[in-house]
Amino acid sequence: MPRFAANLSMLYNEHAFLDRFAAAAKDGFQAVEYLFPYAFDAHDLKQRLSDNGLQQVLFNAPPGDWDAGERGLACLPGRENEFQTGFLKALTYADVLNCPRIHVMAGLKPNGADAAALEKTYIQNIAWAAAEAKKSSRDVLIEPINTRDIPGFFLNYQAQAHEIVQHIGASNVKVQMDLYHCQIMEGDLASKIRQYLPTGRVGHFQIAGVPMRHEPDLGELNHPYLFEVIDEVSAACGWEGWIGCEYRPARGAVANGTHDGLGWLHSQN
Repeated sequence: MPRFAANLSMLYNEHAFLDRFAAAAKDGFQAVEYLFPYAFDAHDLKQRLSDNGLQQVLFNAPPGDWDAGERGLACLPGRENEFQTGFLKALTYADVLNCPRIHVMAGLKPNGADAAALEKTYIQNIAWAAAEAKKSSRDVLIEPINTRDIPGFFLNYQAQAHEIVQHIGASNVKVQMDLYHCQIMEGDLASKIRQYLPTGRVGHFQIAGVPMRHEPDLGELNHPYLFEVIDEVSAACGWEGWIGCEYRPARGAVANGTHDGLGWLHSQN
């Protein structure tokens, strides 16, 4: 059975953020991920992980001004210094939290920007981040995101991401394969899992129901089948990663809103 990590940015929203760790552990999760840790002291987060027997498996590097609509800096010419400062901050958190993976959001394509300049900047920034992350044995993840949820996002397709990873050629640069985004943009998920997972370039999966981004048992995807495919391919290639549960509970931020929607997870046991 795949290993599932609770995304605390989306799940257990009836609780204050620091209380979501205990709620996830109570429901049987052994690992967590979330978007950003930077509003909290890293040692306070570490204590929550320790108190609840949880592993931190992923978080994002600073994305620029999130509240103003920015969704990453990596592809933006002229923002290199800000990107580097943010990524070094992410590494300090990863060291404290013993987190093996940092996701770097690509950013939005500015209107009229030269595509070649964006790609060159992106590749240079990711390569720099990989070299810094290698010093502490961290992986840098890049994620294709659908254009419906984030119009104008630089990175949208699995092939595009894998070509960039191959071009950079660093063993610690990998793809964050979000099946929700992939289904919206491309479909054919089982074939893509079989194609890409054995390459060693997939560092992490994420899931959500399509199209509403609710629980994975709601919507058009047959997640139990996809989990079987991941298990089958993992057994053959030795992949031992995590699947992040990055969905919005259909019941919303109400008492037990996440807990009551975990029938899909319990059916995997």
